[in-house]
Amino acid sequence: MARLRSFERLTSHFMDIADFLLVYIEEAHPSDGWVSSDAAYEIPKHQCLQDRLRAAQLMMAGAPGCPLAVDTMDNASSAAYGAYFERLYIIQEEKVMYQGGRGPEGYKIAELRSWLDQYKNRLQSPPSTVVIHV
Repeated sequence: MARLRSFERLTSHFMDIADFLLVYIEEAHPSDGWVSSDAAYEIPKHQCLQDRLRAAQLMMAGAPGCPLAVDTMDNASSAAYGAYFERLYIIQEEKVMYQGGRGPEGYKIAELRSWLDQYKNRLQSPPSTVVIHV
């Protein structure tokens, strides 16, 4: 949940230049599987889409204002983006501009913040002038 709070702070800071989306995928540490000692919730392995939707609603409480999508039961989004357990992406004009490492070790909000800071600086820089002599 601490990572979710960090993500929420990031979205608040950059909401003027980016749209954010959380995609809830399969539970990495289900309460009836490989249990994590620091899990904030007891979420069993999803047996159907309704299970996944209920678990995603818990996430919504931790990320107000950020839209949330839920992966299909065949884990299509997770497979397409290599998201399991968690991953950060920036997609611009249908192109992956930033791909963070796989979590938990590769999940680095600071890297994402750095990319967004650089992007924001480019947006705020005056346009360069090109002179063409004919």
